[in-house]
Amino acid sequence: MVSKQLTIINAQGFHMRPAQMFTAAMAKYASDVIIKFNGADVNGKSLLNIIPACIKCGSNIEIVCNGVDEEAALAEAVQMVESGFGE
Repeated sequence: MVSKQLTIINAQGFHMRPAQMFTAAMAKYASDVIIKFNGADVNGKSLLNIIPACIKCGSNIEIVCNGVDEEAALAEAVQMVESGFGE
């Protein structure tokens, strides 16, 4: 299991477009991807779990990956969040 603490930097937070990009990217990996936010574990591969979590700009999250390709999954997830999802 690997994890990293991050802050959401894009102005709109985890709205529909970045959430869709994120779930599509994480679907490539066999590892479980969890976003820890406000005491909840959000499935990072499920758009229907990310959107209702209301993860806004400035929110502190922890991404946890667990599985055979956990390092690669975490690296891509971190890159996406740190780039502000290209916004």
